[in-house]
Amino acid sequence: MVSRKNSASLVCRMMSLDDADGVSALVVSSFDEFIGHDYSEQGIAEFRQYVDAEAIRQRIQHDHFVMVAESEGILAGMIEIRDCNHVALLFVGKEFHRRGVARSLVDQAVHQARVTRPDLARVTLNSSRHGVPAYERIGFRQTGPERSVNGIVFIPMAIQLDS
Repeated sequence: MVSRKNSASLVCRMMSLDDADGVSALVVSSFDEFIGHDYSEQGIAEFRQYVDAEAIRQRIQHDHFVMVAESEGILAGMIEIRDCNHVALLFVGKEFHRRGVARSLVDQAVHQARVTRPDLARVTLNSSRHGVPAYERIGFRQTGPERSVNGIVFIPMAIQLDS
């Protein structure tokens, strides 16, 4: 386990292209353990295609950016933002759960998004069932009913930002 003391050494930074394989592996590992059981075979296949390292590399060269969180050189988590206003992915390694990693990533990503969009007032995301409590602790609120698209089950959520 990582102690709260160690979480103070958390560093958030923009992902480099070389980080994509590790980021993809972190996402797949967390997905398999906590989320995949809610998805159909089609949903699992679609999700795995979306989080493939090469797909992540392609997206960050267009309208997405990814930030990673590291603790003492270990990848602790990642967040992917689309169009500066939508959390496409947010995953934290199991050993770093409940250590403030997700909150730090959201805070840093919003700060980065506001560099491009200073008027940014709202950020949306589609949460897994597993993620809802963590997102609620950060300040996100459900904005609609649970849905399933292409076998991917999600709950739409959003957070209103302070100006």
